[in-house]
Amino acid sequence: MTVRWPRVLTPTDLSQIIRAQKNPLTALQIFNEAKYKYPNYRHNGPVYATMIGILGNSQRITEMKEVIDQMREDSCECKDSVFVTAIKTYAGAGRLDEAISLYENIPRFNCVNSTESFNTMLQIMVNESKLEVAHRLFVESFCGWEVTSRIRSMNLLMKALCQKSQSDLALQIFQEMDYQGCYPNRESYAILMKGLCQDGRLYEATHLLYSMFWRISQKGSGEDIVIYRTLLEALCDNGKTEEAVELLGKILRKGLKAPKRCCHRLDVRQCSNVEDIEGTKRLINEALIKGGIPSLAGYSAMAVDLYNEGKIVDADKVLIEMRTRGFRPIPSTYEAKVAALCREGKVDIARKVVEEDMVEGNCVPSVRVYNILLNGLCNEGKSALALEYLKKMSKQVGCVADKETYVILVDALCRESKFIEASQVLEQMSIKSYWPCVDTYNSLIRGLSSAGRQYEAVMWLEEMISQGKRPEISVWNSLAASVCNLGGIDDAFDRLRGS
Repeated sequence: MTVRWPRVLTPTDLSQIIRAQKNPLTALQIFNEAKYKYPNYRHNGPVYATMIGILGNSQRITEMKEVIDQMREDSCECKDSVFVTAIKTYAGAGRLDEAISLYENIPRFNCVNSTESFNTMLQIMVNESKLEVAHRLFVESFCGWEVTSRIRSMNLLMKALCQKSQSDLALQIFQEMDYQGCYPNRESYAILMKGLCQDGRLYEATHLLYSMFWRISQKGSGEDIVIYRTLLEALCDNGKTEEAVELLGKILRKGLKAPKRCCHRLDVRQCSNVEDIEGTKRLINEALIKGGIPSLAGYSAMAVDLYNEGKIVDADKVLIEMRTRGFRPIPSTYEAKVAALCREGKVDIARKVVEEDMVEGNCVPSVRVYNILLNGLCNEGKSALALEYLKKMSKQVGCVADKETYVILVDALCRESKFIEASQVLEQMSIKSYWPCVDTYNSLIRGLSSAGRQYEAVMWLEEMISQGKRPEISVWNSLAASVCNLGGIDDAFDRLRGS
């Protein structure tokens, strides 16, 4: 290991040095050696965060834990993000008890604010369906001075309860917000409204809507449309069309603050004349869009909501109305449309959206949009076509492929047994210092071995080991078998022994 040590070492210098190391264990060795080479040097919070992040990303949990303990002993000031990284690493490895233990021991560190780690723990417990643990953490930490932003935490709990069809408990949390010194935001109303409607608690949902009129929607925000729509469609689905139509009139007047001339011109009663429920719901959606004050936020919110529900035709109508009123769709709207089309397997139409619609709308495709499209193409077994988009991205100004882009392509090419192409993409990926996970390496090396490409297989095996990653036994077996089948037994042993 050769390191060009500076004459005077700072934590920033050390962070740069250890980031440049491919092998996390080498980075850790340099990290520990720094204190002995420079007696006056002391690690600070950012350099600890860098080292913990490197070890966490490479799943070196034992070593990560040792560095965390060292950080506590040094008592240097550290940010909440350090614990978020470690907690996610523990949870990803299925070590929830260690994640909880670390969170509960944060007060022993020199960390002033633990809001993000608190919310991260809540989210993880919710995802793992451990609501009792989430409730205990909530009760123990919610009112502490370390947690400063409480509304997000309460929204997380409400969402978890609603997903478990316990919207009655979520409603109790909502009603407690005022007493906790935090006030519900638009997300709070959206979460609870959806939960109440899914559970058929339409009476409570209607009263929740009325509370929006004087708290959230005093100025008639277009983004509120999706919340109103949730209740109106639920009423229609439960055979209460007349109530939905009556409520629509109040929404237009009080919630969306529609001009009187607009309300007079719009006859909401026509909605009740449609016999089929879906037709009524379509008319209600049109009334919400045309009856409210035209705004980019309102159109975008409605379109994204419809695309997320897979109602592509209805969402497209919103975009047409949007353009008619002089508004241009924003990137998030196109993202939602491309994602909806890819979920339906309509990747050719999704390509047209990216290549034509976005260009005509003066909206430059982002890396996120491309990744959604690439994932859709790969899921349809069109990885060769996806590769063409990688080339397009390299020529587009302001759009650089990220790690997710390469991972999507390499994994898809391996699934389609296109191991040579996968090796080429991985080579581009490694030039940018993006390193795949162990499973990707294992799959590629096995595939190259089976395809008779022993040289590339050994090359990636050596690269994998240089990064401190451990190949599966099946990788060694497949590589050894492929080399031996070619008659190069001695050479095989030499290369494997050298690795």
